[in-house]
Amino acid sequence: MRQLSRGKKLLFCAFAAASFSVSAQTQTWPNSTITVVVPWPPGGPSDIAARPIAKRLTETLGQPFVIDNRGGGGGNIGSAAVARAPADGKTLLITSSAPIVINPSLYKKMAFDPSKELTPITNLLRVPLVLVAHPSVPANNLKELIAYIKTQPQFSYASAGNGTPQHMTGELFKSITKLEVTHVPYKGSAPAISDLLGGHVPVMFDSMIAIMPHIKSGKVKVIAVSGAKRSSLLPNVPTFAESGYPGLVSYAWYGFFAPAHTPKAIINKLNAETLKIMKEADFQKILADTGSDYVGDTPENFAAFVKDESVKWAKVVKESGATVD
Repeated sequence: MRQLSRGKKLLFCAFAAASFSVSAQTQTWPNSTITVVVPWPPGGPSDIAARPIAKRLTETLGQPFVIDNRGGGGGNIGSAAVARAPADGKTLLITSSAPIVINPSLYKKMAFDPSKELTPITNLLRVPLVLVAHPSVPANNLKELIAYIKTQPQFSYASAGNGTPQHMTGELFKSITKLEVTHVPYKGSAPAISDLLGGHVPVMFDSMIAIMPHIKSGKVKVIAVSGAKRSSLLPNVPTFAESGYPGLVSYAWYGFFAPAHTPKAIINKLNAETLKIMKEADFQKILADTGSDYVGDTPENFAAFVKDESVKWAKVVKESGATVD
């Protein structure tokens, strides 16, 4: 057999050393503090999933999983920081869907490409949105609301901000119903809800997490739910599909990601440990309280879901003409 040249031997040795290093790193992971970036201000919906997951991973894996709320740029700033981080399992991302599947179509310039620079681990929460109205709006169901909007010279809806699932669900609503409705973006759900309660905007789309207390208190009227089926929290409220618009299915979902090229063994370990946590009573209560079904999945299935969502929302963004910059 012909002997390897010196150059090829060195290359082979370097490759073997690198492979051994990655293998050793994977076997000992985690061996230091893990930073979990949440690209939104503290107290937002993403924290509802991120904080209990980080707490339990700290307990089960024996190293601190520390939340780093890094808001700004519609979730792009914190997400980009994770995309640029070393792929060693020490920097992770828990975020809503916006910077992953909406912003790439909405922003003319992105500092990162989520489809290439982030690796999906698992879905954590998938929460249906609700269309709610101020009590002064003379409509109690979708048919009545659409009829009312058609009589108005101008009508608006509020959302938690440009590029959010709430905003895009509103644009999907406009596209499907062919209604002329003006989007009024706010800097978060709280100020949007405040103006809705004050009667300054007639309707808004929001996640069940944020709006549910005001539904329970009777301060807003629920028109329809955007899930594929009725919510267990609102069993008497029909879906958009039941109301005659089967194309309007939308969720505010929250996912777990790592930088691209993170070793598969680390991704699989994170996935397995997270799914165990999601089946525990404490996290099951979070799912019940938010009206979310159990949505834990394999990294491969979650990646396929993310890809489908990207295609869906790119189409909505294009048809709406929405842009941020």
